[in-house]
Amino acid sequence: FNHNKYIYWPVHKNSEVTHPQNIFVGINSNAGTRPGCYLQGNGGIFIGNYVNFASNIGIISGNHDLYDQTKHIKKEVRIGDYTWIGQGAIILPGVTLGPRTIVGAGSIVTKSFPDGYCVIAGNPARLIKQLDRDKFIPTKFKSEFYGFIPKEIFKKWSKKHLKKNKYIQ
Repeated sequence: FNHNKYIYWPVHKNSEVTHPQNIFVGINSNAGTRPGCYLQGNGGIFIGNYVNFASNIGIISGNHDLYDQTKHIKKEVRIGDYTWIGQGAIILPGVTLGPRTIVGAGSIVTKSFPDGYCVIAGNPARLIKQLDRDKFIPTKFKSEFYGFIPKEIFKKWSKKHLKKNKYIQ
């Protein structure tokens, strides 16, 4: 697993995280624990609670300017609670996925689905199925962690160790 002072969650040795000070990973989310994941936090990535990532996914929050490749256009990516991102999916800059969004394997997500409770898939990703909110059963584990840090001490720990993380108040 990758060890960087700003990375407080497990990251597979074959995954890559850039600009981790601009990334927040919520309770019991597995952002990058599987091989081949790429989290580019240039513009900021907010990952909610209980989010599941498959292998080989990419989340990109910044891109080069079309006319000047030395400049970056930063656009935050937000991923809601209980979202599930399938293998090989790519989430592009500026996308917001609401809670309980399921992203099909191999999808390229170019636009937001902020209301969540849906299945999206394809290139570009489109709505495949709206989910019934009343049937959703939220997971809750007895032990809750922000990455490696127990929920009970995360706020105090993050004030000391994550001062440069834009999502930590």
